[in-house]
Amino acid sequence: MRPLTVVTTYAPAPFFEKSLRSIANASPVEQVLIVSQESVRLALAAYQVLRGGPLPSGKTLNLVLDGLQTEYVLLLPGARHVSVKPEAIERMLQTAESTGAGLVYSDFYDESFQGRVPHPLNDYRQGSVRDDFDFGAMMLFSVAAIRRALKKHGATPDVQFAGLYDLRLKIGIDNTLHHLKEPLYSVIGDKNDPGDEKLFAYVDPEHAAVQKEMEAVFTDYLRKIGVYLSPESLRYAEPPAQSFPVEASVVIPVLNRKGTIPDAVRSALAQSTDFPFNVIAVDNHSTDGTTDVLEGLMRTDRRLTHVIPERTDLGIGGCWNEAIHRDACGHYAVQLDSDDLYSNDRVLQTIVDTLRQGPYAMVVGSYSLVNERLEQIPPGLVDHREWTDENGHNNALRVNGLGAPRAFDTSVIRTIGFPNVSYGEDYAVALRVCRQYRIGRIFESLYLCRRWPGNTDAALTIEQANRNDAFKDMLRTEEIIARQKMNQNP
Repeated sequence: MRPLTVVTTYAPAPFFEKSLRSIANASPVEQVLIVSQESVRLALAAYQVLRGGPLPSGKTLNLVLDGLQTEYVLLLPGARHVSVKPEAIERMLQTAESTGAGLVYSDFYDESFQGRVPHPLNDYRQGSVRDDFDFGAMMLFSVAAIRRALKKHGATPDVQFAGLYDLRLKIGIDNTLHHLKEPLYSVIGDKNDPGDEKLFAYVDPEHAAVQKEMEAVFTDYLRKIGVYLSPESLRYAEPPAQSFPVEASVVIPVLNRKGTIPDAVRSALAQSTDFPFNVIAVDNHSTDGTTDVLEGLMRTDRRLTHVIPERTDLGIGGCWNEAIHRDACGHYAVQLDSDDLYSNDRVLQTIVDTLRQGPYAMVVGSYSLVNERLEQIPPGLVDHREWTDENGHNNALRVNGLGAPRAFDTSVIRTIGFPNVSYGEDYAVALRVCRQYRIGRIFESLYLCRRWPGNTDAALTIEQANRNDAFKDMLRTEEIIARQKMNQNP
């Protein structure tokens, strides 16, 4: 018997049969299994149709796995148009055999009428636990590793969306997930956009059922690897040991935002509160006139503090550190990005009331996506309802962010600090805070997040998106290790 079974989801498209034939003709392939909700008739010599739902569902995946008789199974879960040479299949099998990996995946090419460009993927590490981690269009599993993982860690549950996610998490507990850094196939006509559509997909309310399943599978995984934290282990913020000049400070890191910084500062200064507050704008050596704008605004309202750091190597996180350690910083430090606005003049009061109510070490609000004309754009309100008091601190390790605006008890955040980077600094801090402290949530829109070409996460290349994702995977890895150690030594 040849060593490989190929499993793919049927797609009623003209390219499907041609694409599948290029894989089925590879010498290691014993059988091609097509998962379909309808009858399928193809001119392929050795194929079998399995009537069932989507391949990522637990029920369908279990049907596939129960019938496997080969050493390896190659999954093509997305029904994308894949062009692959037979020698590429052999290369993946050789790698699986030589490394003993539970899963092998490879880079590929994006191919269109404009040509063919490499599509690199990220290495898998302990913190690569996002349910949308990109393995490409083909995933080669060791059947022996699957059997061992399911025997040791439990069968794949009867879930509609999260079966494949559950399988690769369980395999990853005791096996390597190996990234083959060679483009071994082409994905034709498939637009993989790392921009806004992907960025906000997981917070779209339409995906709530998917998110619930992913959370349940992930929470079970955290229990298995000793990372789960009970809500009872979290504590509230303690009263500050020192006095503060004001109750709250709005912190605005800024670099070259001459066009948007006036609106942001005025939005902060216009807040109506029953406590004194100030605004700390950390100007990271702007060269476009932002500095002059801030100096002018400071002359009209002394509640604005304009800070230019001595250091010239600061990212957004470093600018936050400059603000929270200044004598002018208040009891609470509240975020406002330099190109965004508060949605009304009671936002700061609402945030501080919530911080006091806990008292919480951190509070995260909700925001609305708008364009440059402040018109709402899809998905509209982003409220991150995947956060719950009972499990949000665990689920935070699965998702790519917690939301905005963010606010902190200054005494707590001074002991933690921000990493000196300009991407993921907020996520790093949130993970660290929710390891020990309760986080308060506000699910009404407090914030207008303006999407425009100047956003730092707009129109990212594949390489830039990979770097961002890899950085957050590294943060998750560090946090998983820290929580494991904390559970071992409570």
